[in-house]
Amino acid sequence: MKTWHEMRRFPLAVQLLLVNQLGVNTGFYLLIPYLATHLDENLGLSAAVVGVVLGVRNLSQQGLFLIGGSASDRLGARGVIIAGCALRTVGFALFALGDNLPLLLAASVLSGLAGALFNPAVRAYIAQEADERKAEAFALFNMFATTGALIGPLLGSALLLVDFRTSALTAAGIFAALTIAQALVLPARQVTPSKTTVLADWREVLGNRAFLAFALAMVGMFTLQNQLYLLLPDGARRATGWDGAAGLVFLVGTVSNLALQLRITRALTSRGSRARWITVGLTVMGLAFLPPALVADTGSPGWLDAVPVLLGALLLYLGVMVAQPFVLELIPGFGRPELTGTYFGIFYVVSGIAAAVGNTVVGWAMDAGAGGGAGWLPWACCVAFGLASALGVAWLRRLGSLPTPHKPAVALTA
Repeated sequence: MKTWHEMRRFPLAVQLLLVNQLGVNTGFYLLIPYLATHLDENLGLSAAVVGVVLGVRNLSQQGLFLIGGSASDRLGARGVIIAGCALRTVGFALFALGDNLPLLLAASVLSGLAGALFNPAVRAYIAQEADERKAEAFALFNMFATTGALIGPLLGSALLLVDFRTSALTAAGIFAALTIAQALVLPARQVTPSKTTVLADWREVLGNRAFLAFALAMVGMFTLQNQLYLLLPDGARRATGWDGAAGLVFLVGTVSNLALQLRITRALTSRGSRARWITVGLTVMGLAFLPPALVADTGSPGWLDAVPVLLGALLLYLGVMVAQPFVLELIPGFGRPELTGTYFGIFYVVSGIAAAVGNTVVGWAMDAGAGGGAGWLPWACCVAFGLASALGVAWLRRLGSLPTPHKPAVALTA
C-alpha cells in the first residue's frame, strides 16, 4: 500500500510509465525465456538458426538504442514510447504466427527495434517529469521492473501448458493494452526544436569524456546484473540439484526489492553524494559473488549449499538497489536537457556491449572452471568486475567529473 501511496505523489505520466514498465517486463519475460525452446523443440530449427534468430533480436535492440534516444529528443518521448510498444505488439504476434525463418527474423527485428525505441524514451520522460525527485522515481521504476521480471516467467510457464502460441499472443496482448493506455493517457511534452543535426548531437555526446568514462565504469554493474540470468541460476541449480531452484533467485530479488528499494533510496538521498553511494552499491554487487564461490566446488548437491547462493543473490539485489537509481539520476546531468534521450541511448549502447563482453568472459570462466576443477573461477571474475567498476566511479568522483542533482559535470568534457 505504501508503494501505491508513493507512486500517486508523482505526476500522472510517471505513474503510467511505472505501470508500463511492470507490463513491459511481464510481457517480455513471459515470452523470451521460452523462445529458444520453442524454436528448437516445436519448430525443429538447428542450434545455429536459433542463435541467429535470438542474436538478431538482441542486436536490433542493443544496436539501435541510439536511434530511440535521438528520436525521443527530436520527436518527443510520448510518440516514441507508443511506437515502440506498438512494434513489440506486432513482433510478438509474429512469433505466435510464424513458423518459417523470414517471418521469425522479421519478428526478431521488430521486437528488438521496439525495445530500442521505448527503453531510452521512457527513462528520458521520467527524468524530465520527476524533476527533483528523479532518484525516487527510478527507485519505484526498479521495483515495478523487478516485479514484472518475476511475474512474466511464472505466467509464461503456466501458459506453455497450453502452447507457445497462446503465450506469445498473451504477451502481444499485454503490449497492445499498454499501447492503447499510453495513447489515451500519456501527456505530450513540448519538444524544443533542435538547431543542430542528429550527427552533431551524437558528436556532442560522444565528445563528452566525463560521460563516456562514467558509462565505461558501469561495465561491472550491467555485467553483474546479467548474472541473475546466467551464473546465479546455474549456481542455484548446481547447489540443490533441482532445476526449479533458479526461480528462488528471482523470488529473493522481488521480495527484497519491494520491501527495501524505496526505503534505501530515500535514506541515502540526503546522506552523501550520489557518486559515493554508486561506489558502495557496486562494491556490494561485487562482494555478492564471494558467498557462492565458497560452495562452488563442494561436489554433491545439498539444500544447505543453496544458502550462500541465495545470500549472494540478495546482496546483488541490494547493491543494485543502492546504485541503480542514482546512476539513472546522474545521466541527464552530463549534458543539455534537450539531449537527455540521446545520453540514455548511448549509455545503453555501451552497457549492451559491456554486458555481451562480460557475459562472454563469465561464460568462458564457467567452462574453464568446470573443466579444471575450479568452480570458483566465474564467481571470482564477477567480484573483479564489481570492484573494478567501484574503483572507476570512485576515481571519477575524486576528479570531480560527475554531476550532482544541482550541478552538471564539466571536468573531462571535450
